[in-house]
Amino acid sequence: MAASINGVGGVGFGGLTCSTKTPLPSSRSSSFRVQMSVPVEDKKRNYTLQKSQEAFNAALNLMPGGVNSPVRAFKSVGGQPIFMDSVKGSHMWDIDGNEYIDYVGSWGPAIIGHADDEVLEALAETMKKGTSFGSPCLLESVLAEMVISAVPSIEMVRFVNSGTEACMGVLRLARTFTGREKIIKFEGCYHGHADPFLVKAGSGVATLGLPDSPGVPKATTSGTLTAPYNDIAAVESLFNSNKGEIAAIILEPAVGNSGFITPKPDFLEAIHHLTKENGALLIFDEVMTGFRLSYGGAQEYFGITPDLTTLGKVIGGGLPVGAYGGGREIMEMVAPAGPMYQAGTLSGNPLAMTAGIQTLKRLKAPGTYEYLDRITGELVQGILNAGKKTGHAICGGHIRGFTKECCVKVFTLLLHNLKLDLQAWHILLKTSRRQLQLLRTFLARFKVSIAVSLITFPQFEAGFTSLASRMSTS
Repeated sequence: MAASINGVGGVGFGGLTCSTKTPLPSSRSSSFRVQMSVPVEDKKRNYTLQKSQEAFNAALNLMPGGVNSPVRAFKSVGGQPIFMDSVKGSHMWDIDGNEYIDYVGSWGPAIIGHADDEVLEALAETMKKGTSFGSPCLLESVLAEMVISAVPSIEMVRFVNSGTEACMGVLRLARTFTGREKIIKFEGCYHGHADPFLVKAGSGVATLGLPDSPGVPKATTSGTLTAPYNDIAAVESLFNSNKGEIAAIILEPAVGNSGFITPKPDFLEAIHHLTKENGALLIFDEVMTGFRLSYGGAQEYFGITPDLTTLGKVIGGGLPVGAYGGGREIMEMVAPAGPMYQAGTLSGNPLAMTAGIQTLKRLKAPGTYEYLDRITGELVQGILNAGKKTGHAICGGHIRGFTKECCVKVFTLLLHNLKLDLQAWHILLKTSRRQLQLLRTFLARFKVSIAVSLITFPQFEAGFTSLASRMSTS
């Protein structure tokens, strides 16, 4: 598929360039609005996070930082985590009874919406048979066949339990197959928390203000070379200065962990050519983009087939899962077929396989990705239209259900378009130190759930829509 990046208005950011001269599509109304779960008239009702505060205080004594993943702690953005009680479709409810529209989607997996009825029904039937066998089950082969038929680069696949585990395995595999040790990764690309990847990483590492992580030995990262994303000259230089030593290049084909950065024209093709020319492998980390940009992932969308691919998030349908796969010759290096050891107690467990199968069935239906593209485009376009109308410099863009709004004013404009009173908000925009904390609280009061660092620090996160999202014009 020919790649196209959708975005208009304002300034450029990362790999996304937005021009104020780009005409707005005539089919989208400047009076776009997001349907709120609570009527605007009810916006003055009492809003409290008291129970979340109490739960977080208790959790601080039980778990490091009170959470099980750092980005959930709000440490770098102020305030406290909101403890969720339930989810359904595109909505979330916290333990204080507040309802939110969700543009986080559990950080990507909830592409068909939360707690989908068909997925839940299939999981209930599977659970009657057991939750983990410790032996092979037919469901593993069913999901494997679906992944192999969808993703161009994959002829064989190995299921694991997380995106981090998938990237750990694929790195070991690339080194085994090539007999080389060095890898090239790109600054800001996040490939999980394995030691070799915590070099100039994005996402949670960046939002915590940690350029790397303590406890990572120098020897572990000595073989990790880095280059700026979209800088082909820097990659060429690394190959020239490390001839015959580089096992692979690993990258997010569309970056979602240091902002939403899209590849420049011909960048992926040039990287592909360099790896072939130098006997290295090309690895696409599609944990985030897999089955989201298209049914065949970013590699199908951009028309570039890597040697190896990592997957996660969507293929588990909301349950813990990861996978790596590639050509048969390479994958047969993995134990027990080959010498490269990798194992997992819960890998391929029937619950994750069931949720993944049901999710991929839904995604394969005709019109699925066209719908994701339309609703995400309406969301971004509505924000941009409101920005133009109110005189703000703004840019944004999306690929299918993968979106980025590129300045602090974006959700100000969204809320303005909902005809809320923003006089107080424009005062907040002039602050700096407490700006993000205030913004998070402001958005929460109007029932918008979004990656906190996406709002004011767009270099860190991307946003997600789902098939359960509903947009309308009026």
